[in-house]
This record gives sequence, structure tokens and C-alpha cells, in this order.
Amino acid sequence: MTEKIQLNIFSEEIEDCSCDPMTGFFRNGCCETSDHDAGSHTVCALMNKEFLEFSSSRGNDLINPVPAFNFPGLNPGDRWCLCANRWLEAYEAGAAPHIIAKATNIKALEIIEIEQIKEFAIDIL
Repeated sequence: MTEKIQLNIFSEEIEDCSCDPMTGFFRNGCCETSDHDAGSHTVCALMNKEFLEFSSSRGNDLINPVPAFNFPGLNPGDRWCLCANRWLEAYEAGAAPHIIAKATNIKALEIIEIEQIKEFAIDIL
């Protein structure tokens, strides 16, 4: 687990992303990260069909369950902590999913511009 409270993109305590399915690099429901998280699983995203198909086409099948890794498979409407680079790749390809900004780690801003996150955020005005 992490040693200290992690912050969201607004420098507030990060909110949970999803406990059903259980998400996060630490599988604690939150998009917390550490130096061991090479993929920067920091973006809390709302899955949609377009993104799931895009991710699969890039070699990361998030649709089918992988019981060996306790991965249930994702469906449209599920929330999931995505790698910031994958979200940005999907954004550039026109396939990015919506974002829950208050559950997105401030570390995502090292890869994604705040304006891009706000454009896709569903929990802020």
C-alpha cells in the first residue's frame, strides 16, 4: 500500500474510483500510484465500448476475464484506473473514455494536460 494520502488533480484527497470491479494498481479501489507503477494507473475512467475495443486493438484486452490475475473483465459503464499513456493514446485516436476527475491522481498531469482531463471529466462543470 501507499505510505501517505494521495491527491487528485485538484490537490484534494483522491476519491475512490471503483470497488466493483476492484480497480487500482494496488487493487484498493483507488487510482493511487507509486514508483513501482510503471504504467501510471492514475486515470479513473468510465469504460465505453469504443475505448474497450480500442484498447483490445492495441494488445490490452480489458473485456475478457483473466481468472489467474483475478481480473473480471470490464463492461461499458465500469470505472477503471487506466494507465495515463493509454488514455492519452486513445484521446489522440478519438477513442478516449470519460474521466472521473475527483478520482484521478494528480500524477496523471505529468502525462495528460489538465484541459484534456477537464474536457472528458463527467464529475465537474
